[in-house]
Amino acid sequence: MSYQSKLKDPFIDALFEAVLLLKNQEECYRFFEDICTVAELKSLAQRLAVAKMLEKDYTYTAIAEATGASTATISRVKRALNYGADGYKLIMNRMEKKGLDTAIDPW
Repeated sequence: MSYQSKLKDPFIDALFEAVLLLKNQEECYRFFEDICTVAELKSLAQRLAVAKMLEKDYTYTAIAEATGASTATISRVKRALNYGADGYKLIMNRMEKKGLDTAIDPW
């Protein structure tokens, strides 16, 4: 059975298809610098770092200090880890298998 998102929409489908066409980190930087504001991109990166730290059982205080995330953001990410679509877990597992998980570990 395939995943059915509540957000499914033709515009989002087109965005995701575009992202899947990116071939390397440089292309990602080029695309995301054009499509996102600096704040939006930093927010996405921050959430991934928060998720990784939550998975490693860091405290909210340690996460906030390391990432600058608010407790509201940390709570939102924790809720997604516990009750979400498992997207964080999917990508963190793949990053770990490729040895990329340390890139978002502040220690």
